[in-house]
Amino acid sequence: MVESIHYGFIAVVDSNGKLLASQGDPYAVAFLRSSAKPFQTLPFVERGGVEHFHITMRELSLSCASHEGSDMHVQSVEEMQKKIGIEESHLQCGVHMPGDVQAFKSLLLNGQSPAPNRNNCSGKHTAMLANALMHGHPLENYLDIDHPIQQDILASFAEMCLLPSREIRLGIDGCSAPNFAVPLYNAAYGMARFCDSHELSPARAEACRKITTAMTSHPEMVSGYGEFDCELMKAGEGSIVSKRGAEGYQIVGLLPGMLGTDSPGVGIAIKVSDGDASRRDMDLESSNRVRPAVTLEILRQLGALSSKQQQALDRFGPEKSIKNYRGIITGRSYPMFRL
Repeated sequence: MVESIHYGFIAVVDSNGKLLASQGDPYAVAFLRSSAKPFQTLPFVERGGVEHFHITMRELSLSCASHEGSDMHVQSVEEMQKKIGIEESHLQCGVHMPGDVQAFKSLLLNGQSPAPNRNNCSGKHTAMLANALMHGHPLENYLDIDHPIQQDILASFAEMCLLPSREIRLGIDGCSAPNFAVPLYNAAYGMARFCDSHELSPARAEACRKITTAMTSHPEMVSGYGEFDCELMKAGEGSIVSKRGAEGYQIVGLLPGMLGTDSPGVGIAIKVSDGDASRRDMDLESSNRVRPAVTLEILRQLGALSSKQQQALDRFGPEKSIKNYRGIITGRSYPMFRL
């Protein structure tokens, strides 16, 4: 019998604006949450921030990250901040416990509280502050939607998604930065153009290439070793960009040629209606039931993954066994949609 059902929406769009496939309403409006991070980093890169501050590809990947707050991630953020000339205290992202198990345990055992650099958005905030500093804008209000940096991000995002800025609904993300709600079609379209930038200006196209190269070359900085975004990009071998967002959002980009010779870039936007809350197991590892499985099923139906790649990602789904607290298999979860 069926015990639980997760509902949601899917849009698959190519870089020419063609809706290739969908499930549910592809024009449903949802906040991208952290799936917006590559777009939020784009103006900084396009304006020359990478060269100005000598940012490495590893650090650029972290600027697009929802990292796990591991020591590796914190060290990289600190190195960025030294180059830029800012302090951790400049970050207004707030604090939360790290997702990384070792960092989580260390804080608890030592009776310590997490600091802003442990926040999964600290890389993005560091890049925003760098962009403000580079242009001589104030740092103390860099998250205000009227701040020049945020207006630049909003305009850039609107242009990438081919949607007027006035039609983008605004909200405040968990890290206090402005966030955007748009139809899934437009988010997917924007990601397709991100991965296939032939219609963009030379400066923006080069910035998109730098970001996608950084994310796919250093996927462990985008999330963390063993996390779905990281492992999907590793399996994609430079041809798949993946970025999760809170409340059941996921965006994926396929570089040209992934769906056949001469195929354009493709963007995939997914929204799980119930938010797809994460769960920690006895080893304190977090996982999501829906988004990884749905993403892999979409890629399977599109023919985007080889059997070897599917096998490498098998632990994420599409079909997964459900075990109880004794490790007994009591059921299974699986996608049941057709694009």
